[in-house]
Amino acid sequence: MASVLNFIPADYKQSINNGSITVSAPSNIALVKYWGKKEHQIPANPSLSFTLNHCKTITTLAFSKKDNADEFSFDLLFEGKPKEDFKPKIQKFFQRIEVYMPFLKTFHFTIDTQNTFPHSSGIASSASGMAALAVALMQIERQLNPEMDDKHFNQKASFLARLGSGSACRSIKGSAVIWGKHADFSESSDLYGVEFPFPIHEHFKNYQDTILLVDKGKKEVSSSVGHDLMHGHPFAEQRFSQAHHNLHHLSTVMQNGNLSDFVNIVESEALTLHAMMMTSMPYFILMKPNTLEIINHIWKFRRETGIPVCFTLDAGANVHVLYPENVSVEVLSFIKKDLVGYCENGQYICDSIGQGSKLIMNN
Repeated sequence: MASVLNFIPADYKQSINNGSITVSAPSNIALVKYWGKKEHQIPANPSLSFTLNHCKTITTLAFSKKDNADEFSFDLLFEGKPKEDFKPKIQKFFQRIEVYMPFLKTFHFTIDTQNTFPHSSGIASSASGMAALAVALMQIERQLNPEMDDKHFNQKASFLARLGSGSACRSIKGSAVIWGKHADFSESSDLYGVEFPFPIHEHFKNYQDTILLVDKGKKEVSSSVGHDLMHGHPFAEQRFSQAHHNLHHLSTVMQNGNLSDFVNIVESEALTLHAMMMTSMPYFILMKPNTLEIINHIWKFRRETGIPVCFTLDAGANVHVLYPENVSVEVLSFIKKDLVGYCENGQYICDSIGQGSKLIMNN
């Protein structure tokens, strides 16, 4: 297993003056949730996520050599327009990763980013955004060190993305990704995400995720604050133990295709996440009344039809409706008939399982 020292490069073999790289990186949705973190963005428990396909960030990173290397220099654009309020986060990210990317101060960067999902849609863009930036920076480092292999590239991209946004490390490569050390997975690490190492059952190929946008406003409590409230939480240790247990069982389910067990684990994990929020001090609730209405409708539909549709939640009010591709017609009909009315402005996004980040252009 790699240590942080593996990601500090030796002298670069090549030199470059300028260029432009465009990459995409998707969002992801955790099935086993990570909630609570230690210093340096280390997770308090392991997690497993599905990588999305359509909800992604596309980032173009242009760079040119500058005369001095005294400080970081970058412009940040969102959909082609300056985005000054996000610059402090990038500045902090650069400070965190400089030891691993010593070339950062030698270039001026123009970071131009856009999302394929609606702005302020309530879908967290930090995971896809930081993953895309990390992959673009790794493309530069690969030009400086052309002998870099794909395994190191992906591990380091995930490692860097984590330092920008914890869950971003699960958006680099793979349809199902584990982040956090777990006894069942010898390659698993707290430092970066790894692809689920076993063959995934046919049931989970091209699994569908329809995201119901219940509340598109800014969350009342940020995820960072929520993570911090797990320090001293009365149920923290039980929760961390439960996550290890659930990941063990979900690993078996991903291989044997037992959809009933999948439903039980995934929904329990979602509700446990919100139970942790409701039992922290201070306590808070991110679900909305319409979130609960949707959950109850899903339970009723599944009971009456036997169709293995289930929900998961992120740290917010929106509902991810998960189901196999072979029941898409029935489930989408149910969503349009019974659930869309609970979405803000009737908005929802149809997505499915993807494979991770992609290089679009390298000039």
